[in-house]
Parts: sequence; C-alpha cells; structure tokens
Amino acid sequence: MPGLKLEARRETLRLAAPFRISGHVFENCEVVVATLSDGAHEGRGEGGGVYYLGDDADNMMADIEAARGVIEAGIDRKGLLDAMPAGGGRNAIDCALWELEARRTATPTWQMAGIDAPLPVVTTFTLGADTPEAMAAGASRYRSAKAIKIKLTGDLALDIARVRAIREARGDVWLMVDANQGFALGELDPLVSALAECRVSLLEQPLARGREGDLEGFECPIPLAADESALTSSDVEALAGRFSVFNIKLDKCGGLTEALRIARLCRQHGLQVMVGNMVGSSLAMAPAYILAQLCDYVDLDGPTFLAKDREPSLHYEDGMVSCGQDVWGYVA
Repeated sequence: MPGLKLEARRETLRLAAPFRISGHVFENCEVVVATLSDGAHEGRGEGGGVYYLGDDADNMMADIEAARGVIEAGIDRKGLLDAMPAGGGRNAIDCALWELEARRTATPTWQMAGIDAPLPVVTTFTLGADTPEAMAAGASRYRSAKAIKIKLTGDLALDIARVRAIREARGDVWLMVDANQGFALGELDPLVSALAECRVSLLEQPLARGREGDLEGFECPIPLAADESALTSSDVEALAGRFSVFNIKLDKCGGLTEALRIARLCRQHGLQVMVGNMVGSSLAMAPAYILAQLCDYVDLDGPTFLAKDREPSLHYEDGMVSCGQDVWGYVA
C-alpha cells in the first residue's frame, strides 16, 4: 500500500444514563477515531479500549503514535498485527485500513472478509444493574427485544432476585446474564441453579480473569461464555473445555482482522462464538456487524446507550440489528 496520512483524535460519547455493572458505573465513553488517507480515499475506525486492562484513551493514543511511522509508510492489515499490540488503538487503525481498502478497490468489506452479504441478526439488549423492580420495568420497555442481557454485580441474593423479576416480567424472551467476574467458585452452584430455574440460556464470565482453571471439571447445565478471559487468538486453545463460548470484542483483540481469525480458530476447537462490544457509536459497531454474520450470539446494542449516535447509524427493529455500507465500508 502507498504512503498514508494518519489522523487520530479523541472523542467523548455521552451516555443517555449511567450504566452499572459489577464494580463499575459508566457515565461517558471516551473513544479514539482514526482516519487513514491515501490522498484519494479515506478509511475510518473507532476504538473504545478495554477499561479493565487500563486501555484508555491515553493508552490508545500512545499506541497509535508509537506506530505512526510504520502506519504512514503504508502498512497493511497483516503487518499491523505485528506493529501494534492488541487493544483499542489497533482496532481503530485496523478498521480504518479495512474501509480504506474497500473504497480503493470498490470491494464490499464483507466480500473482503470472505463471507456472504450481511443480513439482519438478532442482538441482545442489555439491562444495567439496578433494583429488581427497575430492571423488570426496563425489560418490559424492551418490548421488541427477542434477547436480553442482564448485568449482575456479584451480590448473589440480589442478583438472583434481579433475574427472577426480569423473567417474571418477560416470560417470552431469551435471557443471558453477564457476571463481569463478580462471583467466587463456591457461589456458582446456587447461582447456576437459580439461573436454570429462570430459563437463562447463557452465563458470561462468572469468575475473575486468571481463575479459568477453577472451571476445570465444573459441570454446568448452562453454557459458559468467556469475556474478560477471552482476549485474542492466543487464548482460544486454553479456554476450550472450560467455556462453551468465546466473546470476541474488536477492542480486546485489536480489530476485525484478528477477530475473524479468532472466530475461525474457535470453530476448530469446538467453541461457539459471540460478538460483543465495549459500548461505542455505530462506527465502532459496523465492523463488528461483519463478524456477527459468523457468530452464534450477537451483542451489538452499544449505540442504544448513547445520548446521540453518529449519522448514518445502525438500524434496530423488531429485536434485530442491521447495518448498511453507508455507516462504514461504503462502496461508491
């Protein structure tokens, strides 16, 4: 690829309301937007980082600036995997390279990825942790949702009450819960028993990252998804047999290029695949929507938490999400 001009800037995306998970409350989302130009075409990418790894806007910008020379010299997506560490900064650059190549070659990004033309997919809609009554009301407001994701906090009795209240309010909906590393091994049996009673279909990251070995031999009637334990393709082999699902996030793994590699490697190791997000605008979700076409579970509701999304944006209707090429990767 010929020499490129790189621009990187920070943006603060304001959330419509505070969002609570185990150990954290979020009010804003600080992202980095990268633009790459070859003089005739531009490509864009948005990175949100990974808060629990210290991958904030400062770190993302530092990673990008450290690699500026090799990027502007005309790096390709494969070379980027070695030039930058996994994280939000590489995600922004990688996605910008995808869009730039799509526009230069007049080739849809989905075709570049070797998949069929994208179709609308069912996405989860997430309920931040709150009182059982407030969360049940929130579930009822998601009238069109086919799938709901429940954030827990690690308070066993309260979390069980939350799930029961939501199931009572929405007896029809597919449910998963996200523990965000909030529980200890000894709490899993009562937690899982209650979740099974409430017909929960997926349990995400119940134990802390680094405690994956504690799940060896644990018999769970509900599939377990790895999130904080599942960063890059180097984690796939070790997670197989302990988890059933690998939650891929472009900010964790460092872009769509690595995400596609993870998805295919997971299939080889008998793992199902989920695509998630760290919150962000439609510009961040659009590349993940390409990956979603290969996934068993999709959680791409990040823009719905923003006070204002970018335009054009993803489209949410009847519990599903769709994304046009005018959002990202547009081919003229």
